[in-house]
Amino acid sequence: MKYFVKISIAMIILLGLMACEDRLDIQTNFPFEVKTMPVPKDIQQGQTVEIRCQIVSEQKYKYETYTLRYFQFEGDGTLQFANQEPFLPNDTYLIPNRTFRLYYTSQSSDTQSFEVWIADSKGKEQKLSFEFNAKKEEKTE
Repeated sequence: MKYFVKISIAMIILLGLMACEDRLDIQTNFPFEVKTMPVPKDIQQGQTVEIRCQIVSEQKYKYETYTLRYFQFEGDGTLQFANQEPFLPNDTYLIPNRTFRLYYTSQSSDTQSFEVWIADSKGKEQKLSFEFNAKKEEKTE
């Protein structure tokens, strides 16, 4: 009986030691959401619309980075950060802060639709869809 108890204790100790790791497991992969302020539904050719965005996450990881890419599938226009060159479709751009502004400038008199994809450094993505109806210039007489 003593032999059985000694073997059982030795096995428990051995299993306990094998379960330990030298590294501390720190979670760095957090879900996030991108919130935007309302934008106008109508846009004229040459008009610029500001899109205010904020990345919201349960936790903030110091080294987390976010990127942006966009694709316009209807109409013609440009998307950019303030005072920067317009983005190229499907190219990836680093987002400088969790709160940022995008500027869309219409270059078409038709309806315009595009999607913006925001991704974190772990590969999670959020899609934002935008659609602007063509607003005809009002003629004054």
